[in-house]
Amino acid sequence: MIQEFMITFREGLEAFLVVGIIFAYLAKTNKTKLNRYAAYGTLSGIIASVLVAFAFIALSVNFKGRNEALFEGVVMLIAAGVLTSMIMWMGREGANIKQNIERDLTMRTTYGLALLTFILVFREGIETVLFLGAAAFGNDSSILSGALGGLISAAALSYIVFRTSTHLNLHMFFKVTGIFLIVFAAGLTAHGVHELQEAGVIPVIIEHVWDINHIFDENSTAGSLAKSLLGYNGNPSLLEVLSYLGYYGILAVGLGYIRKRQHVKNKASY
Repeated sequence: MIQEFMITFREGLEAFLVVGIIFAYLAKTNKTKLNRYAAYGTLSGIIASVLVAFAFIALSVNFKGRNEALFEGVVMLIAAGVLTSMIMWMGREGANIKQNIERDLTMRTTYGLALLTFILVFREGIETVLFLGAAAFGNDSSILSGALGGLISAAALSYIVFRTSTHLNLHMFFKVTGIFLIVFAAGLTAHGVHELQEAGVIPVIIEHVWDINHIFDENSTAGSLAKSLLGYNGNPSLLEVLSYLGYYGILAVGLGYIRKRQHVKNKASY
């Protein structure tokens, strides 16, 4: 029961926090009319996760080992890419919040918003299904109660986090949530590379650059949360480290380019 609780708590907290940031951003920028797009994506992600889970069970799909690692790696990298597009969008909007706050979003962005929430929720849903296994759909009440308890606890903690952040002004909100999303996306990138290495798609080269699991075990309760939310790995490979650091470098270049264009545009408007 404790194991199932921690699985759903970890995965649920990850999903609730990221999706919650999206809804909070829309609320703080007076764009709540777009909530339905985020809600459509969230609901679609939940439904798709359940359908895929039942399909795996009904068809007795062998989703272990290499297949599992390959699927998780691809989904994580896709999620990181879509989330990065949101970070870039927030960076563009945040450069001139007062001027952009009332501007309507394009249809492309509205559908992109639905796609973003869908992928984020779908990823967490599938991971939860994979971790819980077929037992989550069985008759063991302790497993189901543990899983449900984890989701409720994650939702409650996320609610507390966002209730306490309502006092932040818009500029500070951008900074706080932006930092979290960047770290989260970098972790997704590195973790995706790790899964693809497990599947044999990407070479390992150097398996462990360092190993500090004896100090802070990634499989412990705190370590698993740090792994999910911050991309922590106690014994990363060389390519994981390079992808993690490389993500920050590429993002910094992208955001710098956006700010430069915004600055030029603002000067031209005077």
